[in-house]
Formats: sequence, C-alpha cells, structure tokens
Amino acid sequence: MQTGNKLEHVRPFNEHVQLHFDREWFEQLHERAQRNGPWDDWTLYQLAYEAEQASLISSFDQLQSLVHIQQLTPMPHQIDTAKKVLTEMRGRAILADEVGLGKTIEAGLILKEYIIRGLVKKVLILVPASLVLQWVRELNQKFGIPAVAQKKEYMWAQYDIIVASMDTAKRDPHRDIVLGMEYDMLIVDEAHKLKNKKTTNYQFINELRKKYCLLLTATPVQNDLSELYNLITLLKPGQLGGQGSFQANFVVDKRIPKNEEQLQQELSKVMIRNRRSDGNVNFTKRIVRNIPLTLSPEEQALYDGVTDFVKGRYQESEGDISSALSLVTLQREVCSSRDAVFITLVNMFKKTAEDSPVRQRIWQLVELIRSIKANTKAEKAMELVQEINDKVIIFTEYRASQEYLLNYLKEHKITAVPYRGGMNRGKKDWMMDLFRNRAQVLVATEAGGEGINLQFCHNMINFDLPWNPMRVEQRIGRVHRLGQQDDVKIYNLSTNGTIEEYILSLLHEKINMFELVIGELDTILERFEQSHSLEKSIAQMILSSSEEELKRQMDDLGRSFTTIRTEVERDSAARDISRSHMMPGAVGQILPITGEAEASP
Repeated sequence: MQTGNKLEHVRPFNEHVQLHFDREWFEQLHERAQRNGPWDDWTLYQLAYEAEQASLISSFDQLQSLVHIQQLTPMPHQIDTAKKVLTEMRGRAILADEVGLGKTIEAGLILKEYIIRGLVKKVLILVPASLVLQWVRELNQKFGIPAVAQKKEYMWAQYDIIVASMDTAKRDPHRDIVLGMEYDMLIVDEAHKLKNKKTTNYQFINELRKKYCLLLTATPVQNDLSELYNLITLLKPGQLGGQGSFQANFVVDKRIPKNEEQLQQELSKVMIRNRRSDGNVNFTKRIVRNIPLTLSPEEQALYDGVTDFVKGRYQESEGDISSALSLVTLQREVCSSRDAVFITLVNMFKKTAEDSPVRQRIWQLVELIRSIKANTKAEKAMELVQEINDKVIIFTEYRASQEYLLNYLKEHKITAVPYRGGMNRGKKDWMMDLFRNRAQVLVATEAGGEGINLQFCHNMINFDLPWNPMRVEQRIGRVHRLGQQDDVKIYNLSTNGTIEEYILSLLHEKINMFELVIGELDTILERFEQSHSLEKSIAQMILSSSEEELKRQMDDLGRSFTTIRTEVERDSAARDISRSHMMPGAVGQILPITGEAEASP
C-alpha cells in the first residue's frame, strides 16, 4: 500500500499482529543523495549514535540503573534481589534480608530502576521517624534520587518522592491528603509493625492507592504464622487464599507449618530473604575483649547497700515479678554510675510516704552516693578511648550515665557528642555529622542501637550491657555491617562481684552470643522465651537466690541455651536436606519457621 511518498507493506502475522514498515526515511535519503546533501555534521552524528547505543536494552532483566549510580557498588545479592523483584515479582515484594545485609540499598536500587524505565514517578516512603533523614541522604547521595523529608503539609502534593514517618502520614491533617493521592510506588521500612491487621498502621497502608509496593523487614515472622499471612495479604491480596484456607492448608500450630514445599512456592513469589549464613557475603571479624573492673570501696559499699535494699523490698512484695524487674534496675544503675541510681532513688524517695521506714533506708543510700568521688568505669572508658586513638561509640542504657560521660570526657579534652531517643530527627542527623567529621566519641543510649549506620567507626564500648542479647546485637549491628572495611573491636566493661559479672558470663561464655550469626540468635531467644521471659527469669534468680544458687541457676540457663542451639542447628540441617531437591530459597530460608526473626539501621 502506498500513500503519497510513504510506502507501507502490511502483512498478516498470527492473524492478530500487523507489522508496518515505514520507508519514508529511504525516500529522504535518496533525495539527499541525488542533490549531494545536505548532510548532518559528522561529530553530531557520532554523538547521536553513541547516545542510541547507550540507551539500548539488550534484555529486559538487565538493570539500567547500575550505570547511573556512581557512588555505590551494589553487592551481588542486592543486584539479584532487584532483578527478581523486577522480572518475577512485578514490583510487589517483601525484602526480608537479615540485619546488616542492605535492604535499604536493595529498595533504592529497585526504585531507581523503575524511575529510569519511566514506570514510577510519584513515590511515598514510610520509615521510623529517626530514620527519615538517613533515608533521604542515602537516596540523594548514593542513587541520585531527589527524595525529600516531609516537613510541611503542602509538601505531599508539591514533591514527587517523599520520605515520612508512619505516625506523621496517618494522622490528621496528613491522612486525608495522603489517602487522596495515587502513588506509583510505596516503600515501608520496619514493615513487621504491620503484622496485626487490626492496627491503624495496617489499615492505613491497606487503604493507600499504590501500583508497586516494597515491604522491608528482617523479622517477617515473630510469634505467629498469621503475621506473615497479614503482610503478604497487604502486599498481594489472595496470594495465600483466605485466612481459613491458609490455616487449613499451611498451619499445624501458630509457629509450625505444613505442606512446606507448596508454602515455599507461594512465598517465593513475594518474598526474598538473604541470610548471612548463606556465605554470599563476607563480613569483617568481630574482636571481643571483656574487661573486668573492681569497684572502689565507696562504690562497692553503695552496691552492697542497694542489693540489701532491693532484696528486702522483694521479700516484702512476696516475690512479685513486676516489682522484681524495677528493683533489679537499681542494682544495674549502680553498676553504671552513681548519677543513674541517684535519680531513681530520689524519685522513689518523693513517692514514699513520710512516715514509711522505707523512706529512711532510701535516704541512707543517697548519703552513700555523696561519698563517691570517682567512677571506675568512666576512668577505664577514657583510658580505652585514649588507647584506641580513633573514633569510638560508647553505649549506655541510662541517660544520667550518658550525661556524666559527656562531661567527664569533655573535662579530659576528648570531643564527644550525644545520641538519644529524645532528640528530634534534625538534631540526631546533626549529631551523626559531628561524629563523622569532628568528634572522636559518640555516647549513645539505646536509641543508637536502632537504624543508624556507623560503618566509618569500628570501635565500640559497652559501658553497660543489656540483658537481652538481641539488644546487644543491635548495638553491634550499627558498626558491624555491609560497608565496614575494618575488623570491629568490641569492649565489654563489667564490674566484679556484681550482677554484671553474671550477665557477661551468661552472654559471652554460656550463650556465645558474640560468635552467633543474627539468625541463630533470633531463633534461640524466641524458642527460649516461648516458655518464660529471659529478663524476668534473671531478675527472679538474682533476688531470690544465694550466691552459690545463682551460679548454679546461671549454669542451668546457659545449658538450656546450648540445648536449644543444638536443636536449631539440627532442624536447620534437616531442612537443608529436605529442600535439596527444591528451588533455592526454600521455606527454611525464606521463612523463619523456627522463630528466626531489627533496635534500630
């Protein structure tokens, strides 16, 4: 068929597809050849040719984003994850890598890819408030993505890529604005907080209009398989059928699955879980040094006085476990600093009736505090900082101890900055920049154990240790993660003859937590806590046992952990054998069936 100077050949193809060949360019070329011109500039032609070559896509699953991110070299498992989300999951996936494997990098890579392909423009990223600026900075600097932190109401409509906290987005007046928009992509960090479909978080995310969706969590299952069902239903409704059919087909007990091969096939369509133990990622070493300290006579007198006080109060409460935890906190505070225990005692004094004999006992302890002129732990911490002569993060559980350390280090000409939960996100970001560029020491409370990335530092001092091993792991995970170039040195301070000595022995020698990978630690703890709380068990032991009984009970506790660890390793080996004929990423890998479960990046 010929129309004017345009020649078209129309051929039937499979009766449904027609191919059209446009020969107009040939006619134009022929006319120019007849007139010997005009011809395009050779240099411009070469540039145009190179531009076309650069934009060629040789295959659909080839990531175009890799040539556009100059500040980052993704790990192989991160590239594989991005490809799988793009080609197999169609942009809706749960990224469930273990802590420290770079879920944020994977999400950024996927987002960049969709933007380059012209498939995504309007994006909403919901993260914990403390991580908003960190997400913005990583997307800006590593991926060249123009994300902004939500601050004012008008920004929802004005900017295409918004990072905000869940709490901000779901409350008035923001809620109606956000729900009124259509998003090309939604990314939710710490998505395990959506596990309960009755919560406002779940309902809010469910109502959001989104084409593509990424849910990031290292703990897709914590207590119940229904949590996983809720997450996947939020992502792809109907993927696992109705609630009743899911329970009938895949659940024996709330934590025990059945029909694992079929369940794995369904999970592999929506979830990716990379694990440290897979061996695909090499981490630097952890070098752990435990440092026992002897309290000064005045500090020891205060500790003994507080110990007698809390044991007496525990007996008066007739073994009430709720009071046990608060009482033992006094002992732990003494081990940290006189300042920490002073504030607690003063508050107790104010709340106690004037005619109560307890009030007099509290005041006697306050008088003991007045006699303490030094802090054994602080002196050792300063000595370590000077010896290390490099950047150091010091973790403490108590705000008063943090303030003491900041003043103490300042008096000795050591630059230190604080990091704590009460700071707004702008100040937290400022503290991170000061630590990165100016200060030698960051003194952090538990808020520093979640979310922040400190790969530029590889020295950490545990001024006092949490009783929950997972919180210790969260602290370590701030520095011992992807991107860390040096071996990480961990210094644990503990005071002889106190409960700290027992806790360090339990964590280091009996649980061997510093040698465990995160997945194993999660699993062991959750199996243990199915029957009783670790912290409550320790508190009861300390308050109701003599020294000899306490040692024996701690040994028993350590043995129970060893038994559970053996069971976990045996179960893992059995799963490896059973899935050897299955596709990669079987249920035991994708789903923490045995309880394998993030303080804060």
